[in-house]
Amino acid sequence: MRYRVRTPEGELEYESLLHVEQAYIAGLVAPEDEVLEEGGTLWRKAATLPNLARARRSTPSAFNRSQLLTILGAVALGICALLLMRRGQGMLALLASLGVIALLWRVTFSAFRTKRR
Repeated sequence: MRYRVRTPEGELEYESLLHVEQAYIAGLVAPEDEVLEEGGTLWRKAATLPNLARARRSTPSAFNRSQLLTILGAVALGICALLLMRRGQGMLALLASLGVIALLWRVTFSAFRTKRR
């Protein structure tokens, strides 16, 4: 069954509700856009359709607040490592560098895991 989606920019036609759902998840269809089922007369907001209401909207969650704080912590620890190296405290600088590696490892895998969902 075909669906028409009315946005402020115009109307689009989709082959099925699955295609509308995929467009909704990708952010091409907004919750306030109106959807009309083929043969229907009632335009409904996309957010009120059960399939779309359950669908996950894609958000840039790979770079959320905890990621930002972890990256800032890695930068601060990296600066500390450089300062320790300059003072001649190589072992402490090495430990700080390992901390930077651990934090950036966490950020990388967290972003990868978020992207694969």
